[in-house]
Amino acid sequence: MPRSASAAMAAARPLVPGLFASLVAVAAALALHSLVPVLPAMTIAVVLGILAANLPGISRPVFGVLRPGLNAAGKHLMRVGIVLLGLKLVLGDLLGLGWQTLAIVAGVVLLSFAGVWGLGKIFRLPGDAPLLIATGFSICGASAIGAMAAVRGTKQRDTVLPVALVTLCGTLAIGMLPLLMVPLGLTPLHFGQWVGASVHDVGQVVATAQTAGAGALAAAILIKLTRVILLAPMVAAASLLERRKRPAGAIGALPPIVPLFVLGFLAMIALSSTGWLPEGVRDAGSVLQDIALGAALFGLGSAIRVRELLGSGLRAVAMALLSWLLVAVLGLLAVQLISH
Repeated sequence: MPRSASAAMAAARPLVPGLFASLVAVAAALALHSLVPVLPAMTIAVVLGILAANLPGISRPVFGVLRPGLNAAGKHLMRVGIVLLGLKLVLGDLLGLGWQTLAIVAGVVLLSFAGVWGLGKIFRLPGDAPLLIATGFSICGASAIGAMAAVRGTKQRDTVLPVALVTLCGTLAIGMLPLLMVPLGLTPLHFGQWVGASVHDVGQVVATAQTAGAGALAAAILIKLTRVILLAPMVAAASLLERRKRPAGAIGALPPIVPLFVLGFLAMIALSSTGWLPEGVRDAGSVLQDIALGAALFGLGSAIRVRELLGSGLRAVAMALLSWLLVAVLGLLAVQLISH
């Protein structure tokens, strides 16, 4: 065996236990989702990670022999999941919404981002937390947090709290929003549009909107995927700002304007939009995306120590709940504008 291959295998060996544990957790999450469809598999994966990090007897290997592989899952499999997410987008479907609707959704994303970022600053959250939470709440949850963290060079441990908060609020939406449909006088179509404009993760959108029927679900997915496609320009803008902040002589340290995995995301959108892909290939890509993203979220969840979160994260939880309310109100305003 060539020396380089041997060295690569030696470097990868410590990752195997944690990566295997992540895949087992994803299998459990998908199985539970199939039994209880209202529970999104990605949310289950995060919860399983949190449980693994905090249950006596299990937490020791989680922060020991499994840690290198769990960290690798949280970073690298997250990027694989973002690339494969592009296969769910078809430009023709989004353009069919009309330019007015697309402009309204884009406006809601920008206002949501600015409002949540401002709340993060008001609550004095540290480091990149306001930026990451704003990105997750306004675009597509944990996937967007992972993409923005990569551009900013944020350490993986600093993405744990934003992912936990976006999961918490997205899970609350599954239970709360359907209860508000009748009091707010929303038709199934308008309810679906509201869910698509205000709920964070794609799986959480599906779980919430399906309670109002197939029409609501279709509307929710279209609006949500319109938000998802804004991931690429948002990340590119953040990268440009990061480059401007770096010293002029630090050329080698500059992040790419568009990271490679975001280019992969755009390439998958283009490929999906050609109509050349057989439905079986798209379905396989969706399954692989769920596996990669679920493993990444389990890895991130497994770094959350509840005791530390309760000790230092109550201010962040309050900020996230206010942000959730803000995004829900902006989404409702968007529905009113779309329907007129």
